Amino acid sequence: MTTFDVAQLISELTLEEKASLCQGSDFWHTAGVERLGIPRITLSDGPHGLRMQPDEADHVGISGSLPATCFPTASALSSSWDVELVHRVGEAIGREARTQGVDVVLGPGINIKRSPLCGRNFEYVSEDPLLSGALGAAMVDGIQSVGVGTSLKHYAVNNQETDRLRVSADVDERPLREIYLKGFEHVIRHAQPWTVMCAYNKVNGTYASQHRWLLTDLLRDEWGFEGVVVSDWGAVDDRVAAVAAGLDLEMPPNLAESAARIVAAVGAGTLDHAVVDLAATRMLQLVERSQQKAGIVVADMDDHHRIAREAARDSAVLLRNVENILPLHLSPTSRLAVVGEFARTARYQGAGSSQVNPTRLDIALDEIRRLAPEGAEVTFSPGFGIVPSDVDEALRAEAVVAADDADTVVVFLGLPASAESEGFDRSHMELPANQLELLDAIAAVNERVVVVLANGSAVRVADWKDRTSAILECWLSGQAAGGAAADLLLGIAAPSGRLAETLPLRLEDSSSFLNFPGDSGHVRYGEGIFVGYRGYDAAGQEVSYPFGHGLTYTTFDYADLAVDLAGSYTGGDLSVSATVRVTNTGSLAGKEVVQLYVRALESSVARPVRELMAFAKVSLEPGESRTVPLMLDGSAFAYWSVVAHDWVVESGRFEIAVGRSSRDLPLRREVVIVGSDLRVPITADSTLEEWLADPTAAAALRAAFGTNPDGSPAGLLADEDLLTVIGNFPLSRLAAFPGMGIDRATIDVLLKELGG
Repeated sequence: MTTFDVAQLISELTLEEKASLCQGSDFWHTAGVERLGIPRITLSDGPHGLRMQPDEADHVGISGSLPATCFPTASALSSSWDVELVHRVGEAIGREARTQGVDVVLGPGINIKRSPLCGRNFEYVSEDPLLSGALGAAMVDGIQSVGVGTSLKHYAVNNQETDRLRVSADVDERPLREIYLKGFEHVIRHAQPWTVMCAYNKVNGTYASQHRWLLTDLLRDEWGFEGVVVSDWGAVDDRVAAVAAGLDLEMPPNLAESAARIVAAVGAGTLDHAVVDLAATRMLQLVERSQQKAGIVVADMDDHHRIAREAARDSAVLLRNVENILPLHLSPTSRLAVVGEFARTARYQGAGSSQVNPTRLDIALDEIRRLAPEGAEVTFSPGFGIVPSDVDEALRAEAVVAADDADTVVVFLGLPASAESEGFDRSHMELPANQLELLDAIAAVNERVVVVLANGSAVRVADWKDRTSAILECWLSGQAAGGAAADLLLGIAAPSGRLAETLPLRLEDSSSFLNFPGDSGHVRYGEGIFVGYRGYDAAGQEVSYPFGHGLTYTTFDYADLAVDLAGSYTGGDLSVSATVRVTNTGSLAGKEVVQLYVRALESSVARPVRELMAFAKVSLEPGESRTVPLMLDGSAFAYWSVVAHDWVVESGRFEIAVGRSSRDLPLRREVVIVGSDLRVPITADSTLEEWLADPTAAAALRAAFGTNPDGSPAGLLADEDLLTVIGNFPLSRLAAFPGMGIDRATIDVLLKELGG
């Protein structure tokens, strides 16, 4: 264990050495200073498993990494809605990092799934910031609990791969705060990752790597981040501007130029030496933190594979289950046809920088045969080629013959690796045509068709779901994907995943459709706060399956929703405690995800129909009941005001709704919240309606116009029909009209009375 006197080291380092600490020494290591005993530390990709590359490996590529457990990707693991499970996966990744000498794991990624087409959606958690933040914090806590750092990424507004190193994500203040930054804020405040990784893209015209408001004003000064800001690999455009903005570590290093530019800028007086000292101090603190590991950690790879299998099972979402065809009840005389190349050629992780070299790999076909009762016939037909070719017709014909002779057909479908990856966005949401043709042909000869999906990003199911009896969405669920699928199909375990993103009827229904991926170097986030289910619900659009949806092999009843308020928002201690009794009303054990949504019933601004504000996953035996607590604080009722540039809670009625998904909420209660009502500043350019909506301004205005003998408003305010027409005119404009009964001098007097 090494300890540093960071202040003493800073005083002993030369400017050149400080500048060198602010960049890596190679692709995966920070720089050390040998003369002062400052070691370099090791970083590794690893959102869902380590991609640690030895020195001789192809660093820029994806080959040559050491074996590591490949856990479910974020799109899968997030569907578990299980904070404790995500924490355990994080612990396992951290233990493997310790054994491989990794100091910082580059993950998790929690960018919002703005569009179903984002090529990196398999690495991201959800379309919802609360779920993204809660699960992101659990992963950070898990990894860091064993003495390994994390790198929360990609900060911020990184929601596409198209032109990802240059595009400007142009997003207004309110959606930026409510949607795209909220998850990051939650992780920073609750888990304090050792590092935060800045995104490639620009945010409202400024590169994230040199965006002082993002990296310093917000991240550090407002949220209290204490660690190192590291660039995504190749994200730095101007190294001097970046360090001035708060970016501490450039990766990979531009050894020929970056440190020299920092030194030159200090010498020229364009960069304060104290800024370099601060960045170097943070780097030394990171190095010191990495050296505080106590004891030897041994990773039990067998146990980690068991965790991976459990995680894959709990992440699978049962979308459809007609007449409870699942679980399959195989007998010694059953005939099961397994169809689809993915049953024997597993698609279990994404492509690109997150690719893991697994320690082992479960094959679904082998696992189904292993678990099937003796005597049961399990046949296999590939059905299609992963790369479509002229042999598909013959493969399809062979599969149809097998399906016609079977009691039940399990069809493994999904996206090939070439369809989704880091580096490019998808152009559509469809499954490959050869797979859909196969499904049509099989459904024509057998009514009992179960589809198992392997895909990192959402696929469209609307056109074919009714030709199936069941759909099990397994996502890209890691090296144990095949075993988990077999467990679920045969009833060894029950699915308990819920959708972390909406499955729309069509791509065109997505609120980002008309603004994705932009052009001419800009992408406009024109949908504002109406992302994912917020957009579908506001537009009243039918969807294939809503956010939060998922079935299992039992049923649950909700009852006795109680809501209690304590404290006050203005006092900073508002708390809302909701409890609901959940009962397993079926004959099998199962897990339910209890979801709580909040709706503002009265609001002066546009707000979503409902927003997820709390959730809990509970395991119940048949007939068992449990009272589930769900806690809220004042932030659950707030919106970001572009007038106050702050969070605001308006006084009024709010609905608390609890249930199984964003569109299945059987229990509802109203609460009245006393907020910090926003007073819009009154100026000469405020409209007549705004003057009249402000009690103090309205009284002053009525006094200026006077009253009729009967006490009714006089002058302009007496004509209600006229007020309807000119109510949205600024008062200064009305003063210029003849006969309005008010002039600019009167307005100035009124404003002086109001303190304006």
